[in-house]
Amino acid sequence: MASTNVPGPGSSSSKTESPSRPARKNCIIVSSRQRGNPILKHIRNVAWEFGETVADYELGLTTCALFLSLRYHLLTPNYIHERLKQLGHCYNLRVLLVLIDVKDPHHCLQELASVCILSDCTLMVAFSPEEAGRYLETYKSFETKPPDLIMEKTEANFLSKFTDCLTSVRKINKTDAATLLSTFKTFDAISEANVEDLSLLPGFGPQKVRAFSFLYKRTCFYLGWPTIFCWVDLFLHVLLTMCVLFSSFQAQNNRPDENNV
Repeated sequence: MASTNVPGPGSSSSKTESPSRPARKNCIIVSSRQRGNPILKHIRNVAWEFGETVADYELGLTTCALFLSLRYHLLTPNYIHERLKQLGHCYNLRVLLVLIDVKDPHHCLQELASVCILSDCTLMVAFSPEEAGRYLETYKSFETKPPDLIMEKTEANFLSKFTDCLTSVRKINKTDAATLLSTFKTFDAISEANVEDLSLLPGFGPQKVRAFSFLYKRTCFYLGWPTIFCWVDLFLHVLLTMCVLFSSFQAQNNRPDENNV
C-alpha cells in the first residue's frame, strides 16, 4: 500500500505539475483521505486501490475527481478551496463530485458552480453514494473510448427526419408517426387529413387528434400570413411606382412650351 502522507495547503504540491506516477490502466487510484467513504463499496464494475494522489480519485492519466459532501462543505467552507489549490492543473479533466446530503442544496450548488467555473472544473452532482460510485465507474470505463460513442447519433434517412418532425408535436410518439405515414403516405396527405380521418387511426384519441389538428391549423395560419403580406407589399409598391410615373408624366404635359412664351 502506498504512503498515506498528504501534502498540506502550503506545500510544494500546490504547484501545477504532473502526477508523480502514471495511473494503472483499468484501476481507479483512491486517496487515503477517502478511506471509509461509503461510495467505495458501490464501485464494483472497475478495479480500484488506495494509492498516492493529490486528487481524491485518479480516474486516468489526465482525469481526476475531488469528492465533496455538502454537509461537510457547510461545516468547513474553505476546504474545497484549499483542495483545488493543491490540485492545481495536474489533470486536463478535473471533476468535482458533490454528494447532496442536505435538505436545501440550492445555495451551496450555486456557490460551487461558480467555483468550478473559475477553477475550470466539471461539477457532477450525486444524490446518493450509489450514484456517486456509478459516476466514477463511468468516467473510468470511458477513459479510452472515442467521443462519438456518447454523442447523439443523427439519422440522415427520410423516415427518421419524418418521425422527428411529427414527434415534435405534443402527444405524438414514434408509433403514432409510423401510423400516420403508413395511412396517408405523404406529408401533404397528413396535413389535409380532417378530424374524422385522424379519429379512425389506432391510438388517436380525442385529445391527441385535437392537439395535432390545432397545431397544424395554427402553423398554416402563421405560415400563410407572411405570404399574404408579401403580395400586399408588392402590390402597394407597384401602385406607388405607377402613381409616381403618372404624376411625372402629367407634370411634363402641363409644363408650358418655351417656344410659346
